[in-house]
Amino acid sequence: MATDIVGQLADSLAKTGVEEGELSYKGQGRKLDDAQSVETMVKEIQDFEGLQALRLEGNTIGVEAAQAIAKALETKSEFKCCYWSDMFTGRLRSEIPPALNSLGDALMLAGAQLTVLDLSDNAFGPDGVKGIEKLLKSSACYTLQELRLNNCGMGIGGGKILAASLSHCHKKSSAEGAPLSLKVFVAGRNRLENDGATALAQAFQLMGSLEEVHMPQNGINHAGVTALASAMQHNTKLRILNLNDNTFTEKGAIAMARALKHLRSIQVINFGDCLVRPAGATAMAETVSEGLPILKELNLSFGEITEEAALAVAHAVKDKDQLQKLDLNGNYLGDNGCKALKDIMEGMNMGDLLGSLSDDEGEPEEDDDDDDDDDEDEDDEDEEKDDEEVDEEEIEEEEEEEEEEESSGNKFSTPVCAPRPPDVSSFLSFPSPDKLLKLGAKRAILIEQEVDLTDPTKAAETFLKIASVYKEENIDVKNAVLDSIDALLKKAFSCPTFQGIGFVSALLVLLGLIKSENKVKPVLVVPGHLHVLEHVVQQEYFPKESVAVLEAFMSRNNKTLQSCGNAKNSLLSTLQSVKSKC
Repeated sequence: MATDIVGQLADSLAKTGVEEGELSYKGQGRKLDDAQSVETMVKEIQDFEGLQALRLEGNTIGVEAAQAIAKALETKSEFKCCYWSDMFTGRLRSEIPPALNSLGDALMLAGAQLTVLDLSDNAFGPDGVKGIEKLLKSSACYTLQELRLNNCGMGIGGGKILAASLSHCHKKSSAEGAPLSLKVFVAGRNRLENDGATALAQAFQLMGSLEEVHMPQNGINHAGVTALASAMQHNTKLRILNLNDNTFTEKGAIAMARALKHLRSIQVINFGDCLVRPAGATAMAETVSEGLPILKELNLSFGEITEEAALAVAHAVKDKDQLQKLDLNGNYLGDNGCKALKDIMEGMNMGDLLGSLSDDEGEPEEDDDDDDDDDEDEDDEDEEKDDEEVDEEEIEEEEEEEEEEESSGNKFSTPVCAPRPPDVSSFLSFPSPDKLLKLGAKRAILIEQEVDLTDPTKAAETFLKIASVYKEENIDVKNAVLDSIDALLKKAFSCPTFQGIGFVSALLVLLGLIKSENKVKPVLVVPGHLHVLEHVVQQEYFPKESVAVLEAFMSRNNKTLQSCGNAKNSLLSTLQSVKSKC
């Protein structure tokens, strides 16, 4: 059994290993301020023949350091992939645009043809978008396939600059016979609102090549959603559409449902927490029943959907033989509605595809629908009155916020829209017991907002950072660590798309127990890592098939664990005990 699983792990590592030509400094927590601090890195970049990808995530890079790195990239004509998320933590906002400009100029000078540009979690605001504007308009981005700008605080102004840059790039590349064909666009948590979303929708419609769009938590209401809906129907290869936690209301939901009728390749629809309401859900049900032949996931949770509309959705998925999950949690079904929904799904032999209904809000109050209609009418009137003033007010608001930050001395890179204290980034960059305790009782939630737990590697990195501050003798720290780890990993492993074997693979690489082809530097293993892992393998959320994998690697003699002899022996004993009970 263990041999088979270890074999699977080896195959998984081979498949998920970094592509040839990649140099990685991911997650090393380096503070790179000047040219001297990156001397070794620069030499490695210069000496790397055929460099195609550079990973700088999880480090913090100053202007001089960025300029030195840029100089080394000027000759890398085969360069394709920029994995540069989370690399400005603690930097002044004024540092970020020149750093990005230097790197972009180098790629243009090298004649690079980019396919991936990931600058997520950099919180650079509208000015940061200006820092990549020239790059996005250049021939270096004519070949761009993935653009990831999640949690960058772009705001409306940044969204408009981004949209104009993409449109310009498409126009110029089309004139040369090879139009920009962006496939993946990620821009969640950016406060784009209606105007930013509408501007981007125009660029999306122009390109018509998108396969994945992720724009959750952007404060978009039905006007912006309607603009996006119009654009989506021109992207006929769209597979994934995630607009979670925006405000559709009936108008937006109906517009989006109509647009989806044109998309036969759609596989994942996430309109959770979007207030689609009964009319919107009914429209979605009609669209699903009439098309979407390869639909795999449909999320209409927390949308104020009532029983009748929810049952219509359930009936609509009857013939979707590729469906993997239907999420209608957090709606207005009531006990009878929940039972009826479960009965229908079980009657179609699809009961196991229905998500939890544990957060159902119960039956709606009688006057809820009337109130909702009134609210939407008032919204329309307000929009008509304020339509001419909105751009000016939003721009002034952004400028006022920046002035307030500067006057208070807070010029550091912190997300404009992030609903979390800056201590989270500080803890993840440089973990300490004190920082973890200061995050308070909601520390797990705050960390979850900062980290993409659907990514097995990021989940493993976060696990090790939290576990590194574990103190057996300090009960407060111990409980804070274990509670946080349990909450985060339980959430990760409960996600249908989370790859448990990928998490274990990444963990073994980071612990130095497996050599990685991507030159990832292992962490300095401390007893806390192993003590917390010992706790985790005993929990119900941890997959038992992974216990054998860990036991196989922990049984080997490895120098990286020599300083943790007692912790290693205790972990190995627990792994063997858990394995015997499987």
